[in-house]
Amino acid sequence: MLKHLTKVRIEFNAFDPRAASALEFLAQCNSRKARSSNPNCEVVVKRRTDDAPPRVAVTFTNGREEVMDGTAMAAQHIRKRILEQAELMETEKMFREAGYDWPVIIPLEEIEASKR
Repeated sequence: MLKHLTKVRIEFNAFDPRAASALEFLAQCNSRKARSSNPNCEVVVKRRTDDAPPRVAVTFTNGREEVMDGTAMAAQHIRKRILEQAELMETEKMFREAGYDWPVIIPLEEIEASKR
């Protein structure tokens, strides 16, 4: 999961019941398997004392940043979004290495033909 990330920042108030998914995601980030996938990924924890909602901010290896609301998303959904973005990055890399432009433009006729 951390393979395509350079930094993970998790902010939460430990006494806030809404922090459950952020804490679960932190545990996933600290697992042996996740850490071994990218030991250089920086995992930063900020414990808050205010009423701000828990947040998970990630920075991908391509520089893209995404901030996710820890109250609205379960830890598995956060993980899924990271993996989806990582898959998109892998696809982009594959196309660029093959000499194709990115993003790939699909002609409208092909899209309509695939709906039939």
